[in-house]
Amino acid sequence: MDTAGAADPSMPPNPLTHLSLPDRSEMQLQSEADRRSLPGTWTRSSPEHTTILRGGVRRCLQQQCEQTVRIVHAKVAQKSYGNEKRFFCPPPCVYLSGPGWRVKPGQDQAHQAGETGPTVCGYMGLDSASGSAAETQKLNFEQQPDSREFGCAKTLYISDADKRKHFRLVLRLVLRGGRELGTFHSRLIKVISKPSQKKQSLKNTDLCISSGSKVSLFNRLRSQTVSTRYLSVEDGAFVASARQWAAFTLHLADGHSSQGDFPPREGYVRYGSLVRLVCTLTGITLPPMIIRKVAKQCALLDVDEPISQLHKCALQFPGSPPGGGGTYLCLATEKVVQFQASPCPKEANRALLNDSSCWTIIGTESVEFSFSTSLACTLEPVTPVPLISTLELSGGGDVATLELHGENFHAGLKVWFGDVEAETMYRYGEPAVPGVRGAGRGGLLQRLALAARSHHNPREPGALRWALLP
Repeated sequence: MDTAGAADPSMPPNPLTHLSLPDRSEMQLQSEADRRSLPGTWTRSSPEHTTILRGGVRRCLQQQCEQTVRIVHAKVAQKSYGNEKRFFCPPPCVYLSGPGWRVKPGQDQAHQAGETGPTVCGYMGLDSASGSAAETQKLNFEQQPDSREFGCAKTLYISDADKRKHFRLVLRLVLRGGRELGTFHSRLIKVISKPSQKKQSLKNTDLCISSGSKVSLFNRLRSQTVSTRYLSVEDGAFVASARQWAAFTLHLADGHSSQGDFPPREGYVRYGSLVRLVCTLTGITLPPMIIRKVAKQCALLDVDEPISQLHKCALQFPGSPPGGGGTYLCLATEKVVQFQASPCPKEANRALLNDSSCWTIIGTESVEFSFSTSLACTLEPVTPVPLISTLELSGGGDVATLELHGENFHAGLKVWFGDVEAETMYRYGEPAVPGVRGAGRGGLLQRLALAARSHHNPREPGALRWALLP
């Protein structure tokens, strides 16, 4: 079975490498090899094995058989107490994309006749769940206009019986016929008891929101869960959706920049700052707005403290006339409109808002797994999919090596540049984040160093060149 390397969401969308899993004879040695740090020797598959794989890799590249699983979720989750169920908001979502979902393995990549979507179902729960139906939620995937498949887990929550400060979501995908495709984990999610009402300090940056981070905004009329609307983008326009939410990059904006050009600014976002929201999927952006703190349905015009997770806020359009309450971003059913606030008669530093112009802000995370089952010769799950976090290039010329840092690497992985297998060396790193349970699955940061070294002339086995990334 062969998989393509899964890249971090911050990496380019096309996979840099193809990582193939070993055959069964090699896998028998894998568990023993993983228990120790291997000596610094470069390894490559046998010529016979490489020849067999090369033809399949070429077909996979030419016919674009890539499959991608993307999990998006909030950075924090509010704990439920007693019999209440505080469902995660925004709810965790899963997107399946790539032409490989519609390719039938083992039949020369022929498309399945009469099928318009992936034949897969999903089950999502917390990483401590036992896997019973009561603790996991089934995802029913629906095809979107952009051809992606979308599934949402709307009824997940964490009870007060769970004493952890962090957890992960677990997604299990099963193909039609019951074949297990694999188990995929989300990023770490921080558990909080309730949104902090104290003035935030930059000494506690865990809950602060920085410029350039991803956020979601939602509105909940009269604090009713059924009335929740998420700021989203559909058909090139901003909408208030009851079904899907969008992640936005929150930038500190420069008031002197033009509408379409704004340099990124670093730092934590404070109330009173001029910000821009850019949809991470479409790139569509709202005009610059001033973010205000909300208390008792009033916008506080003189507060400049850092913004915190799950805070109520309002987005004011700049340029309001003096003495007026200002114009704010507001929803009207599913439309996003402007609301003219009134000045507070008792306090000059406040503006009176309506329910529909008060938004809750929360940071979001995403993780993406890319692989291909089109070369699979076994029915084993594709997970754990290697996750690449960083690339480091060392040396140059004939002594250059490219080092991959990430998770889920092991000594049996083989790395390909296009249809050229690289010589690889595997070694362990240092223990992962201490004191954070589950921060580094397996307890180790893992590294896979690879040299893109190949024979450019089969008649001269000693002649080497450095293969370039495709």
